Formats: sequence, structure tokens, C-alpha cells
Amino acid sequence: MDDNELYPIGDVARRTGLSVSAIRFYADAGIVMPTGHTGAGYRLYDVQAIARLELVRTLRELDAGLDDIRQLLVGETTLHDLATAHLALVERQALRLQARRAVLRTIVKQHSATDQVSLMHKLVSMSDDDRDRLIDEFWNEISDGLDVHPAFVDRLRSMRPNLPVQPTTEQLEAWIELADLVQDDDFRHSVRAYLHDTYSTAQGRLITTPPVPDSIEKGATIMREAQVAYQAGLPADSPQAQGIAHRYAAWLAELSGKHDTTGFRRQLAANLLVAKDLHRQALQQRAAHTVSRFTDTHGRYLSLVATINGTTHEDNSPVPVPYEWIATALNAPGSRSEPAWGLQP
Repeated sequence: MDDNELYPIGDVARRTGLSVSAIRFYADAGIVMPTGHTGAGYRLYDVQAIARLELVRTLRELDAGLDDIRQLLVGETTLHDLATAHLALVERQALRLQARRAVLRTIVKQHSATDQVSLMHKLVSMSDDDRDRLIDEFWNEISDGLDVHPAFVDRLRSMRPNLPVQPTTEQLEAWIELADLVQDDDFRHSVRAYLHDTYSTAQGRLITTPPVPDSIEKGATIMREAQVAYQAGLPADSPQAQGIAHRYAAWLAELSGKHDTTGFRRQLAANLLVAKDLHRQALQQRAAHTVSRFTDTHGRYLSLVATINGTTHEDNSPVPVPYEWIATALNAPGSRSEPAWGLQP
């Protein structure tokens, strides 16, 4: 295009992709004025005017308002400021659309009743304070009268959802389900019964008393390390695998008050193989029965919290517990001759 040439409105329309009527509208609105006119009064545009029209078209496609575009073209604002303000608007719109999508997907998945639609929309629109209040009310009722160490109750209450500022649709769906569950009387009763039945016994109270929970978490950390090594294909008879197995044995010996001896490790390896068979049978039984909404009480709560927080809940981890791998590492040649990790026999 010639910088000095003037183009009729028809050519400008073809070059910009705008209609002739749109170009006239932008001129009449004072957005992009024609550079000149023919003797007969027809509008003419130079290269700079055509470039401004192309910018106007782009900004309009991004839903920028006419007043904002006018201020930009006359130099009262900058493109950066306009883009920043418009980005914030688009992001707010995106969040609203994401929330609507989550509600609609939940309706489709759960075949929700019509009277639940407004409730679900209210749930995704909750503020951080509202969500915290709802979870606090849930744990206040669930833990009331639970005869355990207060530190364990605090640990339970810390397992709470933290919906990110820009959640995914999956996180919103998980929050809708979780918020619905924690307000359900049957679910609250099931979780309460599970916790009281599990931890109201003498053994249960012992498990909840410091430092036992921290010790259990230590064992879980070692098990996760074993899962990662197993999944990575690390040979069970390698020194690294034996090191993991030794730390696992030392942890169990300390937890049970026994000595980490060769005999203890040999018995632990045998127990792991038995545990493998029991675990397989449990999975088969679980697959053969339909699990009701409230059967997996506390576990379902933790699973949904993990989804909302963007973490992985152990119960949903696709990595199997490497029972046989740890047992092989404990029985590997030379492993029993190495010093124990932790306690001495």
C-alpha cells in the first residue's frame, strides 16, 4: 500500500474485513475519521486510518468498548492500560463461565433435580470465608465428643479444601460435591460414626496420641518413596532398594517397640507377602459390590479435598503398594548382613 494514496471506502472494507456500514459508523461515532473526501463527497482513507480501523476491529472482537477505543486512539490511554483493564474483565467472565460449566456438568453427571440447581450455583459462588465457615461447622459437629488427643482433632480439621483463585472445572465439581456432602445429615453421621468407632478404642486413642501420628506419617513417607522407586523400575536387590526397605523395617521396629534384627526383617518380608494377597482380595471384593454414597466416608472427604487442593490422595493413587518389591529387598543377598537403620538389635 502507498503511504500517500487515499483509498475509497470499498477498498478499505476489503482490506480491513469490516463492512462499509461499520466503517461509516466508526466515522460518525468519532472513532476513525476519513482522511479526506472526493469531489462528490465520498470518503477516502489513508494507510494510517486503515491501520486504526484494523486495530478497532481487533479490539471490538475482544469486546473492548467504544469509549475505551476512542480514548486509546486520541491518546488519553495506552494500549497496555486498556489491555490490562480488559484482561481483568475477561478473567472475571471466564471464572463465571467456568462456574456455570461446573454446575451444568454436575447436573448432567448426577441427574440433579431442578431444586438443586440454585443451591449448586450458590456453592460455586461462595467466598473463602463462607467455605471456611461451612467446613468448620462440619468438623465441629463431627469431632464433638471424640475421645482423642486434641492434637489429633487439630490434624483432622487441617484437612480442609483450599479452592484456588482460578480453579479448574474439576476442582469446582469436587467442591460442589464436597459442600453438598458436608451438609448432608447422613454423611455427617457416617463420618462421625467412622471416627468414633475407629479411634474411641484403647488402640485408637494410642494411635492419635503424639508422637504416634508423626511416626505414622514418617512410615507413609517411606512407603511413597518405595512406590516411586518401584514405579521407576529400580531393581529390588539394588542397594538403593535395600536402603528403603531397611528404613521401612527400622520404622516398624521402632513403632512396635521391637528390635530391628535379621529375624524381624525376615518375618516382616513374609507378612508383606500375606498383606499383598489380602489387599488383592479386598480390591476384588470392593469391585464386586456397589459402593454407596456414604460407605467410603472419611476417605471420600479426603479424596475430594485432594482434588480441590490439586494434590494426590493416597487412596486414589494408581501406584500399587509394592509389597513384594519391599519383601524381596529385605530378603536380598547381603541385605541381612548390613547394619540396621535406626535401632540396634
